[in-house]
Amino acid sequence: MVAPLPPLLPALQWAPELLLQAQGVRAVLLDVDGVLTDGGLYFSGEGEVLKRFDSLDGHGIKLLQQAGLQVMVVSGRDSPALRLRLAALGVQRLRLGTEDKLPAAQGLLAELGLGFEALAVMGDDWPDLPLLRRARLACAPAQAHAEVRAVAHHVTRAAGGHGAVRELCDLLLVASGRYAQLLARAS
Repeated sequence: MVAPLPPLLPALQWAPELLLQAQGVRAVLLDVDGVLTDGGLYFSGEGEVLKRFDSLDGHGIKLLQQAGLQVMVVSGRDSPALRLRLAALGVQRLRLGTEDKLPAAQGLLAELGLGFEALAVMGDDWPDLPLLRRARLACAPAQAHAEVRAVAHHVTRAAGGHGAVRELCDLLLVASGRYAQLLARAS
């Protein structure tokens, strides 16, 4: 007979003030290029836009949804590849191909009956600044523009498209008290 394994203890550590800032977040709004992707624009020979997504980010999004947090995406671009990925992750609240992100975010929040005080945002460039400046928790990936990093409560160690979103997801799960429970289920 195999002995039962001891419980797996979380390895992640966050600054207490960052965890306090993240408490009360009920929805997450993500940019795409430079956040969910590496920001590169890849084109096939036929002109089709190709995007690379990180599987760690995708699993983090699913964990947020399991924990009851709403996940939304607002992007200045739209593509079949993006829609396919978001559908696979079960993300339904989208505003794609929009240059003015503030009204798009306000509309999504209104659908949920929430305000910016319940929102975490991750963005990487100037079009994201109006959202980041209003959000309860503003996050930026490591390679974000300097102005974005300057207003962020947290700048991830990982770059966009390489686990930055997962880092935000883990932070929110720890702050919500759900991380250890979800980790125990996985082990």
